[in-house]
Amino acid sequence: MKTGIKTLLFVLMLIGSGFSSQTLAATATGKAPPDVKAAATMSPGTEKSAASTKNDRGNGDKVSINTGSAEELARVMNGVGLKKAQAIISYREEFGPFKSIDDLRQVPGMGGALVERNLSHLML
Repeated sequence: MKTGIKTLLFVLMLIGSGFSSQTLAATATGKAPPDVKAAATMSPGTEKSAASTKNDRGNGDKVSINTGSAEELARVMNGVGLKKAQAIISYREEFGPFKSIDDLRQVPGMGGALVERNLSHLML
């Protein structure tokens, strides 16, 4: 019984190492990752691809937490979807404009780590 378990673990280890070496081999041969290939083969009219959409959150866009729409907040903030962005808007409408960005911590669902992560994307 112990030999069977050892054999199974050995086979699984070999399979796992085979996948990682294939991944490394594909990277080392100079093949482009799938996102790069997709972006390179797009037509000129589709600059706003999935690859560029991923970068929308980190390209220096800033949004005001006192005037931004839920869609703008969700687009610019990392880890904030439309539901949390709407919670920010609701809190703002109920309690008035935010006096500081740290006041976002009072919004239900917005923790300190989430606020810290988005400081560079927010303004009053």
